[in-house]
Amino acid sequence: MTRDIIHLDMDAFYASVEILDNPELAGLPVIVGGNSERGVVSAASYEARKYGVHSALPIATAKKRCPQGIFRPVRMSRYQEVSSQVMEIFRIFTPKVEQISVDEAFLDVTGCYRLFGSAVHIAGEIRLKVRELTGLTVSAGVAGSKLVAKIASDQNKPDGLTVVEHGREAEFLAPLPIKRLWGVGGKTIPALSRLGVRTIGDLTRFSLDFLERQFGKQGRHMYFCSRGIDNRDVEVSHEIKSIGNEETFASDSIDLRQIKKELLYLATKVGERLRRHTCAGRTITLKIKYHDFKSISRSITLQVPTSDSRQIYQSVLDLLPKTEAGKKAVRLVGVTVGKLTGTFYPQQLDLFACKPQKNRGKLNKAIDDINKRYGSMTIKPAPLLDSYPKPE
Repeated sequence: MTRDIIHLDMDAFYASVEILDNPELAGLPVIVGGNSERGVVSAASYEARKYGVHSALPIATAKKRCPQGIFRPVRMSRYQEVSSQVMEIFRIFTPKVEQISVDEAFLDVTGCYRLFGSAVHIAGEIRLKVRELTGLTVSAGVAGSKLVAKIASDQNKPDGLTVVEHGREAEFLAPLPIKRLWGVGGKTIPALSRLGVRTIGDLTRFSLDFLERQFGKQGRHMYFCSRGIDNRDVEVSHEIKSIGNEETFASDSIDLRQIKKELLYLATKVGERLRRHTCAGRTITLKIKYHDFKSISRSITLQVPTSDSRQIYQSVLDLLPKTEAGKKAVRLVGVTVGKLTGTFYPQQLDLFACKPQKNRGKLNKAIDDINKRYGSMTIKPAPLLDSYPKPE
């Protein structure tokens, strides 16, 4: 049975939302990622991309390449709000929506012909409705597999629609650079280059046996993908897998007091977000990026899920000695809570604690209610009074 898969990818999403909220920025090189020289670009408008600005580029480099750029801080809550609107539009046409990031999703529209027409017609209708209801544009790829649909959606950005007919997947992929193939990265490309592989089509000259001998499981993956063969289903899931925040220091820090203060801020924000989503988590992860850009993470799994900021912070402090923070300069810290429950799971009280925290749930609710009414971090831990909250 053939399938009809659509991959939808919002165009320069963060930057586009900034322009949507500030129409005077239309046509200008908008760069999202803040003004800190230490940060990286999260998104760039197509006007900014002409200057070589792209996501993950250091802000300092972006400013050199595009000194006239309009730099905006990341406003994740706003992007998530718009993302929710867009995903609801997708679900008008099919319940089989797999959201893979804040700005893209796969849709399985197999069997939707009688209700909405062909997959190509559905993709066109979705693009029109997204523009009508949000003012944003979305590019679409239509194919018989997730692999080909995703590659197709990137072919005619922005605001493009690319269709790959059933049976013509290998023909479509053949002239594309090998780096466009999923799973082919930094170490694999030089090895393929030595074999004379420059395009995806070049890879089809080799047998499955040869590629497996050369690259192991990766070789098998490349063999099938180069031919457009991808049998993965669109997986419908509305669950949030983890919630986290991270922050880059203005300058590399070896000061443990400063590092702990930043972790307290992050733990407080993560706890607020968990409670806002009415969920809790068992696995707490501390991320550290050192001055040399080497990243490490340390995790602890609790017996009982929590959404309590103080418990999250204490867990992170317990993990900190397992890093080189305080000995090696730190560039970035992050706090993430995973293994989430679907609904809020009250914190289990320690029967033998000196001061059982019987009222933590009520206290957190009271704080959340006040912060919701008067602004984030209106009430916050005392160590954060001087310089927090930070602009979103």
